[in-house]
Amino acid sequence: MNKHNASNVRIKREYLGYLKQAKGRDEATIDAVAKSLARFEESTGWKDFKRFHRGQAVAFKARLGEAVNGRTGERLSKSTMLSTLRNLREFFFWLAHQQGFKSQIGYADADYFTLSGKEVTVARARREKSVPTLEQVRRVLRIMPAGTALERRDRALIALTTITGARIGALASFRHGHVNLYEGYVEQDGRTVQTKFGKTFPTFFLPVSEDALAIFTDWHQELERDHFWGPTDPLFPATEMALDQDGAFSASGLCRRAWSTTGSARDIFKRAFAAAGLPYYNPHSFRDMLVRHAFTLNLSPEQMKAWSQNLGHADVLTTFTSYGQLPSHRQGELIRQSGNAGGANRITTAELAAVKALIGRIEGSGLSA
Repeated sequence: MNKHNASNVRIKREYLGYLKQAKGRDEATIDAVAKSLARFEESTGWKDFKRFHRGQAVAFKARLGEAVNGRTGERLSKSTMLSTLRNLREFFFWLAHQQGFKSQIGYADADYFTLSGKEVTVARARREKSVPTLEQVRRVLRIMPAGTALERRDRALIALTTITGARIGALASFRHGHVNLYEGYVEQDGRTVQTKFGKTFPTFFLPVSEDALAIFTDWHQELERDHFWGPTDPLFPATEMALDQDGAFSASGLCRRAWSTTGSARDIFKRAFAAAGLPYYNPHSFRDMLVRHAFTLNLSPEQMKAWSQNLGHADVLTTFTSYGQLPSHRQGELIRQSGNAGGANRITTAELAAVKALIGRIEGSGLSA
């Protein structure tokens, strides 16, 4: 049986191009859509999309509910099912108004790619994230070796993530000239740095670890002093490979180009946490770590807004809702403390005023924009 349909290939190419050029979707999103379409095609035996009918959508949902994740061996999560069906619903809704498909597919047909209300609730449920503590990260940095340039690069990568919370795409694409040690920030320039939505903003070094700041500062200076790096050279260069004495390829030093993907950077985090005897925490979890740390500092509304901007958020509420979830043990501590009506944990008039001021400044005075 053919595992593709020429007619489908053409219309899929047109749709994926539409997502990229008209909707501005990134490559990761487009890849996910393509995977969803391929999964559906396989379920129908690669039938032409013009022969689509509602029964195919119903059968696909049932099959999706029985599907197994090839990596974990477990049933697909509800969130995976939801995103897959959403991709298909959007595709068939778009297809319904394309020339040659209007008479075969109705707009309402796309609605059959939906989960039940209960399943949607399960898929969207917020679950506790795996987030490191600052002390765990400090331990990782203390243990990491620094005898070679490659080892110092790896340690500096985790150090910069610790004091900025920069996204992995940005970390892999930073250039030497994006760093301003004198002013204490790194410029996330959307023209040359892989920032979310192409935003441009400065990220100042957060005062969370003097050791991490020193490690990164030493690395930046080493690149310029010992390796003669210029402003356009990569901040975290790829590994140069060369033949060793046995005729096999092995790491030989720094390459004057950046990583082509974020995989190598992620591997550095995996190895570093494993060497420290700790569970793996992905680079993105450092953002949650920094927001949780901010909660312990009793920051003013204006200072909290500054931390939010440092993470690239236009709205401080994004910081609270996306990264502000408390771990369950801390939630329990605060609930138990709240019952101590006569104790030191009782909210004071000044604290209540500060909360009201925070809400007021978020909703007004431009702080929420």
